[in-house]
Amino acid sequence: MNNQRQPKILTLRGILDEYIAFQEQIITRRTIYDRRKAQERAHLLQGLLIAQDNIDEVIHIIRTSYDDAKDKLMERFGLDDVQAQAILDMQLKRLQGLEKEKLEAEFAELEKKIAYYDQLLSDEEMLRGVLKDELIQIRDKYGDDRKTEIGFVEDDIDIEDLIEEEQCVFTMTQAGYLKRTPASEYAAQSKGGMGKKGITTREEDVVESVFTASTHDEILFFTDKGKVYKKKGYQIPQAGKTAKGTNIVNVLQVESGERVQVMLHVEKMEQESYLVMVTRKGTVKRITLSALKNIRNNGIRAIKMDEDDQLVEVRQTDGKKKILIATHFGLAVCFDENDVRVMGRDAYGVRGIKLRDGDYVVGAARATAGKTVLSITENGYGKRTPVEEYRITNRGGLGIKNYAVTEKTGSVVGIKVVDGSEDLLLVTAAGILIRTHVDTIRIAGRATQGVIVMRFKEEGDQVISLALAESTTPEENVENQATAEPETESNPES
Repeated sequence: MNNQRQPKILTLRGILDEYIAFQEQIITRRTIYDRRKAQERAHLLQGLLIAQDNIDEVIHIIRTSYDDAKDKLMERFGLDDVQAQAILDMQLKRLQGLEKEKLEAEFAELEKKIAYYDQLLSDEEMLRGVLKDELIQIRDKYGDDRKTEIGFVEDDIDIEDLIEEEQCVFTMTQAGYLKRTPASEYAAQSKGGMGKKGITTREEDVVESVFTASTHDEILFFTDKGKVYKKKGYQIPQAGKTAKGTNIVNVLQVESGERVQVMLHVEKMEQESYLVMVTRKGTVKRITLSALKNIRNNGIRAIKMDEDDQLVEVRQTDGKKKILIATHFGLAVCFDENDVRVMGRDAYGVRGIKLRDGDYVVGAARATAGKTVLSITENGYGKRTPVEEYRITNRGGLGIKNYAVTEKTGSVVGIKVVDGSEDLLLVTAAGILIRTHVDTIRIAGRATQGVIVMRFKEEGDQVISLALAESTTPEENVENQATAEPETESNPES
């Protein structure tokens, strides 16, 4: 407590010593105050006891005095001004009814307190004992578990510097399970091998997104509510290649009812690229990737949407891509991404496709030349159509026919842009899963009904979702190959 005028850097022990010394000062000042108040009250009680012993004479002096009762009381009984004034301030009936035993008991109690205060002020060990007891009471009353985490001082050391950079395979399933597996676990095999099991999932769960990235890369997670979360690659829990993984709610602080729709990885958030977002109601928005570089642990809003809307797809672009949007009723629009101006995070976006009543967007993709658009319907029909058949149209229009939707085929469930080397995974409402080679699905025009990709065991069952996976060998998919059915041709819309 010496030299308080000069700032000093203290150790933890020094801080504790200063705190203890300050608390000792508080107890000392409090004790001096309490002793003074007790002494004042004891002094006043002495005067009241004198008045009680001589009650008749005191009453007589008060009744026979004109304006000098205080002086007469002080002169007669040796009282001081405070004691005499206390007697005069009391009502006569209270003065007559004073109980001597109560006064004497209070006076004796005050004398004990004064003696205790004197001892406390003269004994440092006793004062330390009081301090200890009070700190224990505070601990018992307010003590709880630490609510903050002790970690590194910001900018003092970067935890990333302690993480070895390695290539890993990142996987997310439709049921929301994440995992990171070192790429070294996937040993190379000779051509024609049977492959190895890559993940253990529930029967109704399928792998929705898988890619290879570094442990130092950024992983972005977009939810159907339009929020985006960010994690470093090493922050995704590591698991073996056959493990199911960790539920996403244990990795991200997603809100109740939120579902992660898209998982993207980027090497650096500062790189020059764009993100194109498409919603269920046909809204499209384009922002720079750098606009999302400052993402909090509880996420930030990437796109504003109406309450009855939800984010369907997010794609990273270089500013030169063509964007294809497909709807449930079998329509599609293809436009240059530059038709959508770059916006800020708080923007709602602009109309990407004009929807008919009851229609909604089921998917969006980058229309890359040389690839095909894979479309799947509720009743298990599907087809692949060359990207080149989707002519560039104005953004915000009704679009052109993507699928000849009929009662037999059912409406479109989703689309994917593929090159034919992938496997297609379909899941039905009854929980049935089928896996088939994409290249077994016939290439057909936009306005056709396609072929049967999946037959249902239960009447009334429907396809509810689709996903792509790395291709397996033909032997593993003989049972799941699509059964071709003659296509029904119709004239494409203009």
